[in-house]
Amino acid sequence: MNENNLLRDYIIKVTTWPGTKEQDEQTLTTNSWPVESEEIINSIFNFSWMAWTWQTALFFLFILISLIFMTIWEIRSPGGHPRKGIIGLNTTRGDRLFISLLGSAFIHFFWLFFFSNFLWIATILSILYFLIVFRYF
Repeated sequence: MNENNLLRDYIIKVTTWPGTKEQDEQTLTTNSWPVESEEIINSIFNFSWMAWTWQTALFFLFILISLIFMTIWEIRSPGGHPRKGIIGLNTTRGDRLFISLLGSAFIHFFWLFFFSNFLWIATILSILYFLIVFRYF
């Protein structure tokens, strides 16, 4: 009997919509979804658990804009024909975008690990890396 209660409590905990009701008030028959639309919107757009800052939002906005721009570019001018760069790999525009985004992330990680200050310098290095990748890779 005790195992059934533990299982029931675990199921309630796992299926609970965040920020709706206290854990003690819920039972298996309780609908755990928010009822009012304002509660739904607040639950969906509550990014406090992600520690969002304006810099983080700007980074993800840049990725979104890059993907949209690359899609439009490919539609208007198809032909991301592979190009052999200085590292000897055949890369398309999409490959070069991915390589530059991945490399920029590593530049920022290493900069934070070694210096932890002046992150804008890592951003400038990432932009230079981005230009080099698109030009020579």
